[in-house]
Amino acid sequence: MKNFTYFQPNSVKQAVGLLDAKWGTTELLAGGTDLLDLQKEYVAQPDKVVSLTGIKELATIEAGNTGTKIGAGVKLTAIADHPALKKLYPALTDAAGDVGGPQIQNMGTLGGNLCQRNRCWYFRDEHVNCLLKGGPKCFALDGENQYHAVFTTGHKCVIVHPSTLAPGLIALGATVDIAGPKGNRTVELTKFFQAPTGPTQREHTLAPNEVLVSVSIPAKAVKNASYEVRHKQAYDWPLVQAAVAFNYEGGKVSNARIVLGHVAPTPVLAEAAAKAIEGKAIDEATAAAAGKAAAEGAKPLSQNAYKVKLIEVAVKRALLAAAGGKKYWEM
Repeated sequence: MKNFTYFQPNSVKQAVGLLDAKWGTTELLAGGTDLLDLQKEYVAQPDKVVSLTGIKELATIEAGNTGTKIGAGVKLTAIADHPALKKLYPALTDAAGDVGGPQIQNMGTLGGNLCQRNRCWYFRDEHVNCLLKGGPKCFALDGENQYHAVFTTGHKCVIVHPSTLAPGLIALGATVDIAGPKGNRTVELTKFFQAPTGPTQREHTLAPNEVLVSVSIPAKAVKNASYEVRHKQAYDWPLVQAAVAFNYEGGKVSNARIVLGHVAPTPVLAEAAAKAIEGKAIDEATAAAAGKAAAEGAKPLSQNAYKVKLIEVAVKRALLAAAGGKKYWEM
């Protein structure tokens, strides 16, 4: 691991002042569960590490009738166990409670989960000069790609976005509050993520000298849920995830949002799936139809066509869970 200078500011303004205008020379430290791995793998070799752990305003949760604001430094376990959040946003709290294991949940933060780097083994291998590290190509296109994207059209790099909290937050209509040298700005979470194509980009649209301060969720009484398909329940990333949110009055769906995770370089807003259930009751047939619609347009790689079926299953079960149906798959 390369030597670095460590800073621990006590305000967001101080933290922003310590950041550089280009990627690579400075890294932010929240829980450290991703950054430490990146440093040990020689993917991240910063000259400065700026810790956010001393900034109290980043570690608060405000849940009320006008909406909810969660600081970027809030631990995943605090989100998963928060009574008000569990009642209002099971799509968020269930996802937070499924991340890694207890050790990760007690160290990892909301901001870290949203801003973590991708988990592609070519990117994480210090000996492979892939596209995102300035190399000539994405090696997963023709290589080992069983865990990579199935929505690949138009993407030079076929990573999957690693955040498990992002799909649920997008389904809930969340925004992010960002601080930088030019002041604060608010961005819809749907526009916060991007598909990187080289070393000058990250998996999000933060500038190198900006800090994610908090996430805000509007006060809406919506049915919502998240469902993940994974190899094992402990310390594993989902193969596929679906998060859903919708109004459900008179037994009919309206304003549905269905978001897919771990199937593309960014979370995917499945608009065709949402249209498939608009104005209908959620039952086995409509949920299954939405699952098939969500998988439309998938272009799997040589080793991951199985994910297309998993999309159908994840969407179906997320919708049934959100509508209050019996979770027969857990029996």
